Amino acid sequence: MPGTFTMYSTPWCGYCHRLKGQLKREGIDFEEVDIEQVPDAAFIVEQANNGNQTVPTLVFANGTALTNPSLAQIKAELAS
Repeated sequence: MPGTFTMYSTPWCGYCHRLKGQLKREGIDFEEVDIEQVPDAAFIVEQANNGNQTVPTLVFANGTALTNPSLAQIKAELAS
């Protein structure tokens, strides 16, 4: 399922590193965007999180978003 969601993150986010490792171990492909390097990405994250720049925020191809989700939540969203 390559490219089915984008993970918005920062290099210093421990939750982001943990989730990326879990996704890679499961073989789940994703795009990653550093919100500190891409100003428009920070706005996308703020829209999904009531004005907060909370990472990791995942935005799926269908437009839904999950903030700091578990691997099970991601799998469920991908399956729907």
